Amino acid sequence: MRVSVKVEKNGKILLPVSVRKLLNIREGESDLLLEFNESTPAITLETRDRALARIRERLAKYIPAGTSLSEELLADRRAEAARE
Repeated sequence: MRVSVKVEKNGKILLPVSVRKLLNIREGESDLLLEFNESTPAITLETRDRALARIRERLAKYIPAGTSLSEELLADRRAEAARE
C-alpha cells in the first residue's frame, strides 16, 4: 500500500486512518519505530511488536528447537557464580 501524506509545519506527519487500522495504531498507545535508510533514501515505519516479530523470525534459524536462551543464560550465570 502506498499513501500520500503531508508534513506539517512542526514536522508532524498525519497517518491516514487506513494505515492506522492496518497497523493497529491507536493514539497514545502504540510505539512506532521509524527507520531511515540513507542509501535508498526511504523511511520505514513499523510497530514495535512487528519489529520484535521480524527480529525473532530472523534469529530463529540460529536457535535449535526446544532451546531456551534465557534458561541457558541463567545456567551459565549460576555456574559462574559457583566458581567464584
